[in-house]
Amino acid sequence: MNFVRYIISRSFSSIFVVLGVVFVVFIVSNVVPSDPAALWVGPKATHSAIQAARERLKLDEPILVRFGYFLRNLLRLDLGVSIRTHNPVAYDIRKALTATLELLLIAEFFAIIVGIPLGVLAAVHRNSWLDNVSRLFAVAGVSLPSFWYGMILQLLFFKWLGILPLSDRIDTFVSLIHPFEEKTGFYLIDTLLARNYVAFFDVLKHLVLPAVTLAAYPIGLITRQVRSMMVEVLQENYIRTAFAYAISERKIYFGYALKNAIAPAMVTVALSFAYTLVGAFLVELIFNWPGLGRYAANAILSMDYPAIVGVTIVASVCYVLINFIVDLIQAKIDPRIRF
Repeated sequence: MNFVRYIISRSFSSIFVVLGVVFVVFIVSNVVPSDPAALWVGPKATHSAIQAARERLKLDEPILVRFGYFLRNLLRLDLGVSIRTHNPVAYDIRKALTATLELLLIAEFFAIIVGIPLGVLAAVHRNSWLDNVSRLFAVAGVSLPSFWYGMILQLLFFKWLGILPLSDRIDTFVSLIHPFEEKTGFYLIDTLLARNYVAFFDVLKHLVLPAVTLAAYPIGLITRQVRSMMVEVLQENYIRTAFAYAISERKIYFGYALKNAIAPAMVTVALSFAYTLVGAFLVELIFNWPGLGRYAANAILSMDYPAIVGVTIVASVCYVLINFIVDLIQAKIDPRIRF
């Protein structure tokens, strides 16, 4: 019963946060000194065309009435029409979001399989050269900007070694010679469903550099968090007792100690995933990745307010949803959180 009550409480607080974000984003987008109607019709529009566009976009209504229309459309998953592409913003975001999510999932998977073992080894070999190197790597991953990592990786693996592609999601020549149907929007899944292994490995090669660039920050966070928690757990009495019973070190470290140290690190993993969603915007520009970041950048450059608002709301909802899921998982693992 306590868990159900906790779910309801966290659901209401998450909805409140999303509504607050929606209200702030709407107000800010409406006080910015610009005329969306003029942008809609183009640079050579007449006064009558601009007036017609204002009526179509409901810009002649009071701001509270427009906010009501906005909330009604938002409940229908209608984010308006893009001024730049004249397509529904929801349609554009859906196409871009799948590319971004594919990149984020690969980056987060890489961060987890590298960060957790590195944090465990750093705690086990505390104050050794391995610990010092891992801490240096973690601090560098957190402090250095992602665009610097991206350019260094491009310089190393594309220009000097010539083994990985520079940018884009798939090679144009491969997409023409080995086409495949985009069923899910995730190219790795779509190419496997089509049994198009040439395109699959090409997509995988294009994912490596941007995914590693995005993974640098979460690797640093996860490594530091896991190391800190493991150092505390390894000093507990039950760990000393396990060593006294001559249980294998691997089982002690990765079975007993990590099981109790991983719960706080889950928050770090989730927050790093949410942060990476926003951090992916710059990385996508560097690698010309056709995702949400590049779509948002183009919308900002063209003053496409419906697209900007849509991207902001989608990113905020994803952030809140990720935190909500992690809170539920933590409450399930640790009953003390429910109280």
